[in-house]
Amino acid sequence: MPRTLGIDPGTITIDLCGLHDGAVFLDRSLPTAQAVADVPAFIALLHDARAALIAGPSGYGLPLLPVERAGETDLRLAYLAADDDHGGIGGLRVIARAMREAGLPVLFTPGVIHLTSVPAARKINRVDMGTADKVCAAALGVHDQARRRGCVYTDVSFVLLELGGAFSAAIAVRDGRIVDGMGGTAGPMGVRSAGALDGEVAFLAGTITKNTLFGGGAASVIGSSDDAIDHLAEPRTEREHLAHDALIESAVKAVAALCTVVPHPYEILLSGRLTHAAAIARELRLRLSPFAPVRRLEGFARTAKEAAQGAALIADGLAGGANEALINVLGLREAAGTVLDHLFVITPDAARHRLGIR
Repeated sequence: MPRTLGIDPGTITIDLCGLHDGAVFLDRSLPTAQAVADVPAFIALLHDARAALIAGPSGYGLPLLPVERAGETDLRLAYLAADDDHGGIGGLRVIARAMREAGLPVLFTPGVIHLTSVPAARKINRVDMGTADKVCAAALGVHDQARRRGCVYTDVSFVLLELGGAFSAAIAVRDGRIVDGMGGTAGPMGVRSAGALDGEVAFLAGTITKNTLFGGGAASVIGSSDDAIDHLAEPRTEREHLAHDALIESAVKAVAALCTVVPHPYEILLSGRLTHAAAIARELRLRLSPFAPVRRLEGFARTAKEAAQGAALIADGLAGGANEALINVLGLREAAGTVLDHLFVITPDAARHRLGIR
């Protein structure tokens, strides 16, 4: 079977997970800032993996697209940043261009909004319903629940709550397919990100930049991003308690909202850096247990985060490996459109102009 590799381009770390004949051959995590600062070293690491297919760092997502066919318009749609905007995940374009130039077998994968399993009515005025890495984390959830229960993929149902080092998100899976999602900039409060912004706050801010979207979250309430997860897990000051309560309640509300489209999920799955804090996981289990049984999504790798593991499964399935059935149930090959197709507050053309797309 082919050697495949999954990449999770997180705000804090980039994680790599490689699979060969169902066994993990690469399990790494390195600081995102380090990878962006030394792109040749990161590209060399990918070359050394000798993977037949790599599910690459796809940002907000693209319908399945090999990196060699990705033009500048595709990269702007994937990372939602013009050339003069270096905030957010725009810096990952440097890595994407280097992958293209290096001739690596990288495939960009879709975000939630590209999936035909999500009804069009749920996509109106949405861009971030869950980035491509959230689709990968959900893929791991489908694989993991089916294995644990001994059931077929179409019997799987859950709500995935991912609390990362910067953003939070929630994804709804019904009958093995993603049917809805609340992405980081349109979802619950994150450690760094405010999550969904009140429109009046956006008006009062005057200008919303990519860096704005990476602020205003729990760390801002605390007053520092240093060791914010530790402060949230064991709050001591009034500000820390305030940030802790706001983040937890926002996460619970997101799950409750998605239970309207998956009324009886088999379980609630927890993933992401923040859920590794025992006190946070314990409180989430307590608060979410009225909806369904709650557990952490463990996966099969020791180091790489859940999304990197899911990306490895997706790469394996797309390369014709043992996980092809997972690709089929998720409908990844049918993914279509762009993240700008469902806008009515502004027009898709106005959004393209903002990104410098003619």
